Amino acid sequence: MVLVTAAIAIVLVSVNVLWRPARNVITIVHEAGHALIAVLAGRRLAGIRLHSDTSGVTVSRGKPEGPGMVCTALAGYVAPSLLGLGFAALLGTDRVTAVLVVCAVLLFGVLIMIRNVYGVFSIVATGAVLFGVSWLASEEIQAAFAYLIAWFLLLGGLRPVAELQAKRRRGHARDSDADQLARLTGAPGFFWVGTFALVNLGAVLLAAGWLLL
Repeated sequence: MVLVTAAIAIVLVSVNVLWRPARNVITIVHEAGHALIAVLAGRRLAGIRLHSDTSGVTVSRGKPEGPGMVCTALAGYVAPSLLGLGFAALLGTDRVTAVLVVCAVLLFGVLIMIRNVYGVFSIVATGAVLFGVSWLASEEIQAAFAYLIAWFLLLGGLRPVAELQAKRRRGHARDSDADQLARLTGAPGFFWVGTFALVNLGAVLLAAGWLLL
């Protein structure tokens, strides 16, 4: 089951026609990462918007610079893979239900901060799938679904980083998280893209060791 769900996740991330709708899940977690760290850093969360092109934006109010803003900007691109790593840790101890509960709590937390119609639709549609599996499926299907979620978050966290750098090379992402971090810290945007990639790749390798061994 671990290998089969990993293979399915690879297909979801690699095949464009599947990746486009599936990427909405990555965007949800990306924006949730921004929102959580903003709150923990003492910023006031104003709202989250999810868009049909799979982009999103999280608005928080507070100091426009400093460690809190840096951490908030840093959180988005690493959130999916780090959440996947956490799920891998739970699955390593057979806590399938805990994975599904965390997913439900995350979706509810994002839902109450959503400020646009498509965002509500995206959260409700994702929640419906989660609810259907959690309440109607057998324990074996629930376990397979939990493993698929973990693998998809781990691997799905890598592709947006590559897409980000491709857009930056074409000059189409001047307000990206990496470029915001460059303005906040003075380190070049490519340094931050590399940081996202290293964190996410490290999460994949660590989680794979837990799940496959």
